[in-house]
Amino acid sequence: MSSEREASGASGREPILHKQLSELVIARLRESITSGAYAPGDRLVEGRIAEELNVSRVPVREALRALASEGLVEVRPRHGAIVASLDPSAAREMVQIRATLEGLNARLAAEHCTPELVRQIERVLQEGNVKVAAGETAGLLELNTRFHDLLYSAGANSMLSDLMRSLRDRTRMLFVNANDAEVRTTWEEHAAILRAVQSGDATLSALLAERHVMRAAQHYLERF
Repeated sequence: MSSEREASGASGREPILHKQLSELVIARLRESITSGAYAPGDRLVEGRIAEELNVSRVPVREALRALASEGLVEVRPRHGAIVASLDPSAAREMVQIRATLEGLNARLAAEHCTPELVRQIERVLQEGNVKVAAGETAGLLELNTRFHDLLYSAGANSMLSDLMRSLRDRTRMLFVNANDAEVRTTWEEHAAILRAVQSGDATLSALLAERHVMRAAQHYLERF
């Protein structure tokens, strides 16, 4: 990440550049948390993060506040910020809600998906499968997000998409694949969901999408 000093310049541009820098720090920290690089309970030390990202503490502090509002970070008085841990019962409830919504979206996708969206999803699946076959993990989280975003687009219900994206951000830490076998299963399930959507089988699409969410969160939930 570029040094924050590079963001200084004409006074009229400073608010915009500061906002962009803050958003970059938020995105970087969110990715680190939801990918499992930071585990629940890990301390998030402002100075250390600022040094790693080559910025001042100000955007880091703003990022931690923003992520706290998303439920990913917990800020404790006199103790600083830590990665939030989901209460087991709350985690199960959120997984159930997300599974239901993902199932509804897949049902709608089977009814409304266009050939162009199918081609885009197929390309994402191909990229993901190549990485899985090669044992590469870099970029898989982004591809997973693209798969689901395209499936949301296929569902053609913007309100439902907004709800699912918000819930996805709050529950991402539950869906970090623990091993290679789980990663392969995830992408096999993606392919099965797309096949059901392509065939127009709304019932099967919904069932597979719901099972996909429940299975993917199982590793996290079993720890409790």
